Amino acid sequence: MRCYANQLAGQLSKGLHPFYLVFGEEPFQEGNCVLNIRQVAKKQGFDEVIKFALLPGFDWQELIAQYNSMSLFSARTIIELDLNQQKPPTQGVNILKELAANINPDVILIIKGAKAGQDIQRSAWFKALDKQGLFVPCYALTGYHLERWLDDECKRLKVNLKSDAKRSLLLATEGNLLATYQELEKLSLLYKDALIDQQQLMSGLLNQAKFDIFDLNDGLLKGNAKYIVKILNKLATDNVEPTSVAWTIQNQAQTLLAMKRALVQGLAIAPLFKQHNIWKNQQQSTQQALDRLTIAQLEHIISLLAQFDSAFKSNGLSAPFQGLAHIALSFCQPINFPMPFADSSNQLGTQH
Repeated sequence: MRCYANQLAGQLSKGLHPFYLVFGEEPFQEGNCVLNIRQVAKKQGFDEVIKFALLPGFDWQELIAQYNSMSLFSARTIIELDLNQQKPPTQGVNILKELAANINPDVILIIKGAKAGQDIQRSAWFKALDKQGLFVPCYALTGYHLERWLDDECKRLKVNLKSDAKRSLLLATEGNLLATYQELEKLSLLYKDALIDQQQLMSGLLNQAKFDIFDLNDGLLKGNAKYIVKILNKLATDNVEPTSVAWTIQNQAQTLLAMKRALVQGLAIAPLFKQHNIWKNQQQSTQQALDRLTIAQLEHIISLLAQFDSAFKSNGLSAPFQGLAHIALSFCQPINFPMPFADSSNQLGTQH
């Protein structure tokens, strides 16, 4: 059964499903949906969380073993499977269909993945799980839907923004829901429920290093290695969440890959700029990136992001910003050595 992200809370209040399919290209909504499922499930005794990620060498038998296992203390379990933008292989398809046919009432399986197109939704494994569970698509929000989301979050956080301040916030954060939400949280602490105008909002943004996390996009598109390292150093110093930086890099890589594939198929660049919401002041640098990067390079960057995400979630990264630098610098030129996972510092070396 399909349930949109803004409807999930209502569905969860009616009861839990054995399977949740959380798919889409908007990671903030995806993360919130998974968190909401986990929080409601915990109140019903699902205390243990086991996470899997579809990476090279993934053992599907371990997934089914965990699904069918009984805990020593009979704890109810949530299993999260991140497909990392991939489709399950034949073995995975058969195991997922088997799980759908043999539901364990003490386990909730949450599967996360990229946007589920018609090919995914029509697949046997997806339909089998969807029949018993809930499909939650997480679409990127634009236009009216983005404005409505902002209104809802302002109401929930009791942030009172004037109309021009709302427009400026959405313009500054460029549709990044995580960044927008973080700004709302700060505004809530600073102003409580007082009315906030555009000048107050922009003053806050300028005081926060001119929104460095979005300056990173410019460096990625232009392939400016020195600028990328400078911005990442600033973000690390400011204790910006690595997941926010990874979201920015992933969003840029996926957009460029989609545009590159479309160009190879013969589509014109102008409608692609419009389709992907590339503003006029970004079109030249976006064209530079499309000219410089190959499909194989972009696919490799997305693969590196999947490795980073898995390692970060499992606390396998002692130096997350070094890993992010490795990925970000891959926008400049191919890097033919593995990401650093063992360095004890999370600060990049200064470049002059």
